[in-house]
Amino acid sequence: MIRLVFILALLATPATAGTLVAARTVRSHAIITPDDIAVKDVVVPGALTFPEEAIGQEARVVLYAGRPIRPGDIGPAAIVDRNQIVRLIYQNGSLQIIADGRSLGRGGVGDFVRVMNLSSRTTVSGTIAADGSVTVGH
Repeated sequence: MIRLVFILALLATPATAGTLVAARTVRSHAIITPDDIAVKDVVVPGALTFPEEAIGQEARVVLYAGRPIRPGDIGPAAIVDRNQIVRLIYQNGSLQIIADGRSLGRGGVGDFVRVMNLSSRTTVSGTIAADGSVTVGH
């Protein structure tokens, strides 16, 4: 009976989540590997808790050893670099306009980036698609 009470008490204890920290200094724009992260047994509000959330992502800022990793510190790997020539796509119904542009920023799929249209020299903003093109408008 005492064993049963002890087991139930252990099961009723809430599981404590750890905080994901950098195991070593990781430079920005580097892809995070399992060797780059560790889990501490402290809870830091707003920090990541599971290694799966960070592994394979790109460091957006320098991650210092022992410091918590926050969601804004990492993101999908960049597929468009600054000054890269990209395809601009504007689509509205059956109308589709395609032009070349120069990326004014760096980003991954779904990121918002500014692009200079090479024909008109105007700057527009759009979302990076999986193929590396930038969708503008809408």
